[in-house]
Amino acid sequence: MILETIRNMDKLAIGRVVLTSREHIIGLEPLKNGLMGTLLRYPHEVRSEDEYFDDIQDVRVTKDMLDLAKHIVNQKSATFDPEKFEDHYETALAELINQKRSGKPIAAKVRPKGENVFDLMDALKRSIANDRGAQPSKGRKPRKAAAGQKEMLLPISGKRAAKAEAKKADKPAVSRARKRA
Repeated sequence: MILETIRNMDKLAIGRVVLTSREHIIGLEPLKNGLMGTLLRYPHEVRSEDEYFDDIQDVRVTKDMLDLAKHIVNQKSATFDPEKFEDHYETALAELINQKRSGKPIAAKVRPKGENVFDLMDALKRSIANDRGAQPSKGRKPRKAAAGQKEMLLPISGKRAAKAEAKKADKPAVSRARKRA
């Protein structure tokens, strides 16, 4: 009765529901033979986007970068098929549970090392050049970063190495001679 009424009146029902020991506002909208619920936020839960994005600097995006991004989006565009996606976390968790049930020892998986580091922008440009049948031009100087754009310099020494260097620089050379009485 409620379903048909709100469908005929083109309305949305608002209600309350308790999930995870907390009361939420829910919007109920007619959908085929049932109602679809959408959790809504209380006013104190909604924050201005300025709180999150004000600290982000404006970066000038060059035409080349935009063209490259458009090319990537066009290459990767397809019809959404939810069957192609898998919850890897749930699958891994189920495997661990099954191992534990069968009495097999559970060991941490070895993480791959990040030794294969390369310049992503150059790789993308080579990929586009290969798609067009042309070879990437060699001998060109790399462009300078746009104003406000940060550049990653490799290799990166960790915080420990920096702290060790700082300690070495701060300590004066003191000889440790024993005092004899």
